[in-house]
Amino acid sequence: MDSKALEKTPAGKAAHDQEPPQALLDFMSRDWIEQPPERRPHPQLERLRARREELSRAFPASYLLLPAGIEHVRANDTFFRFRPSSDFAYLIGGGEPGGLLVFEPEGARHRTRLFVPAHNRGTPEGFTNRLHGELWVGRHRGVEESRAYYGVDACEPLQSLESYLETVRSESAPLRIVRGVNPLIDARFEERDADAELATHLSEMRLCKDEYEIGELRKAVEITKRGFDDVVRTLATMSSEREVEAAFWGRARIEGNDGGYLTIAAGGSHACTLHWTRNDGPIERGKLLLLDAGAECDSLYTADVTRTLPVGGHFSSEQRAVYDLVYSAQSAGIEACVVGNDFLEPNRRAMRILAEGLIDLKVLHCSLDEALDPERQYYRRYTLHNVSHMLGIDVHDCAHARSETYKYGKLQEGMALTVEPGLYFQPDDATVPAALRGIGVRIEDDIVVTGGAPENLSAILPRSAEAVEEWVAG
Repeated sequence: MDSKALEKTPAGKAAHDQEPPQALLDFMSRDWIEQPPERRPHPQLERLRARREELSRAFPASYLLLPAGIEHVRANDTFFRFRPSSDFAYLIGGGEPGGLLVFEPEGARHRTRLFVPAHNRGTPEGFTNRLHGELWVGRHRGVEESRAYYGVDACEPLQSLESYLETVRSESAPLRIVRGVNPLIDARFEERDADAELATHLSEMRLCKDEYEIGELRKAVEITKRGFDDVVRTLATMSSEREVEAAFWGRARIEGNDGGYLTIAAGGSHACTLHWTRNDGPIERGKLLLLDAGAECDSLYTADVTRTLPVGGHFSSEQRAVYDLVYSAQSAGIEACVVGNDFLEPNRRAMRILAEGLIDLKVLHCSLDEALDPERQYYRRYTLHNVSHMLGIDVHDCAHARSETYKYGKLQEGMALTVEPGLYFQPDDATVPAALRGIGVRIEDDIVVTGGAPENLSAILPRSAEAVEEWVAG
């Protein structure tokens, strides 16, 4: 938890909690049945160890600190559900609040040390601490079980972390920290360029996915498809965007870990707001619903899919014209997702088609060359964003990779990315013909770069206008 939360709820207590008398503390400390620790390994332990060994080779003779993260305050002394930081989960395969993975230099290699919450049944913390007490939040994996499960060299309770960090501060070996995850750890060590090097390396490790990761993305897409089906099945009776959000989230939570990001359930002109997550507007027949949603698996890999649906079952002629234009642009972008192409090539191909279409729709009144001129880029008034980002354990994966390996790099086999062109005609845009104002369309699919043609993981959802109409009307 952050420092302000610590001030509000010292030792994980709420303002309305009573102080327990000593007799109660004594009573609560005895007669608990000891549970033998489970010593099963993580099902992906060998893969996780290989990742840690790769990271170790990249930073010899350096301390590496990777925090799991903290609980974040939602309101006063209540918190959002915890999700471990992506880099931590990528190397360990899970994580609990406050955890820390340390790579300790040991000759040419590293020794891994993991700090985790310890079991606290039979202690005052176990029933008085709302954040970490096992009677409040459930049983922790514990120290011995965590060491066996995660396959680290050493495991210690969080209570020993303070003194350990003081020891690290006194060491002369170089130190690198993944920052922005645990402010209490950030505050202990001066920020340095080496921290950015660690974040960059971890992002670039994640650029190309292995078979397991692609399988998890495929699983996330399959859950997402069923979530979209849940929405479509009852769309005719829905009256609010909140119903759409709830229908999708129910599937994501039941079959996966959660939604991979805040669902965008944008009805009517709300679709012209790119990240419309308020989801408090109406769903109306004759209008469109732009649904941008993705389920996150228990492994934390997430899908990211968008479909634009005609609420009444059929597109109007104006809606259909915009939809078909976006569909053509997306198809061209998907075809460009092949090994050796620039990462930006799908964007260039999609934008050219959108610009041509905007001229045909009488939205742009200029030549194609003028619309695409890098010094003008007039088409961007109506499309606003590029068509691709990396996808994986983060919905916007690999964010700290260098530009030359990501945005200005080449597509490689195993990369997973979205292709998501859109057109957004704001309801108050005087440059747009009145019949098009308030129409927003985005189509997004999850693509894997293979040794041959690109694989569209989300092709299991209807995509063409005809298929979408049949899906909704049915």
